[in-house]
Amino acid sequence: MRVAENLNAALHGLLDDDPAAYVLGEDVLDPYGGAFKITKGLSTRFPGRVITTPISEGALTGVAAGLALAGNTAVAEIMFGDFATLAFDQLCNFAAKSVSMYGSRLPLRMVVRCPTGGGRGYGPTHSQSLQKHFVGVPGLALYEMSPFHDNREVLAAMVERGEPCLFFEDKVLYTRQTGETGPLLRARRDGDLAVVEPVVPELAARPDCVIIAPGGTAHRAMEAMRSLLLEEEIACRLLVPSRLYPLDAEALLPHLGQVVLVAEESAPGGAWGAEVAHQVHRRAWDRLRGPVRLVCSRASVIPTAAHLEREVLLGAADVHRAVREAVRRVAQEAPRG
Repeated sequence: MRVAENLNAALHGLLDDDPAAYVLGEDVLDPYGGAFKITKGLSTRFPGRVITTPISEGALTGVAAGLALAGNTAVAEIMFGDFATLAFDQLCNFAAKSVSMYGSRLPLRMVVRCPTGGGRGYGPTHSQSLQKHFVGVPGLALYEMSPFHDNREVLAAMVERGEPCLFFEDKVLYTRQTGETGPLLRARRDGDLAVVEPVVPELAARPDCVIIAPGGTAHRAMEAMRSLLLEEEIACRLLVPSRLYPLDAEALLPHLGQVVLVAEESAPGGAWGAEVAHQVHRRAWDRLRGPVRLVCSRASVIPTAAHLEREVLLGAADVHRAVREAVRRVAQEAPRG
């Protein structure tokens, strides 16, 4: 099953299981079924609970928050995650605060889907990864779609939190197969965390570097893992969390090594990786051979031309280079006393 099909099935399951669940957004009705066909078939099967909206992200997010405030479950689709900026007020000043500002906790079952990221030539205003701008908002949880997580489980987890959640969906994942690792690697699950390791047990048990990357960056990290293993004899372990914030740092600890690197597609500066590094440093500094390294896209608008877009966005070669440099630096330094 492709990731898009898995997500579509998850939305069907949610509406089937919860008669108080609604899906709303721009062009989500059949026969169009959304810009990326994720809502295909929903309005035909659940008429009246799939609502098409005007082109106003603030309005559709506000309506979703109102539905959730009234006790319903609301899943809102923002056609391109870049335009979550137009819903920032509704998300951060209304929905997130409504959970706790009325004197007692008020569950708000609301999910805002945000197709995210570049790699498809959509240009500066339709290709960004804006996750970092929502990190740290009290009452707002962030998740990212992954090829290693069942979207039905992820949707259920977001709804059960009882607070507004942003679900970032890297567009390049829609056509990829679920659970696909390619040669030399295998994936397993440890609770909410996906762990990708070399198929050779000895290399999997003692990795030279641990990479932490959200789902949209995982395939680039895996490509780098294969090239590092074949060209540099460097073995890596990849950790793919489903929930970005609040980060479950304790779940990472059993899988960490002496060298840790965080890879993400966001632009540098105040990124999600800095939050990961902070949490890891607090808990595992005595086990590390240096600070957690961060690697991300360049500080630039994202061009439309494919060759220029590749120069800006994080790629497998960037992850390969960052891991190689981190591992070599550790090898050259004397062990800590």
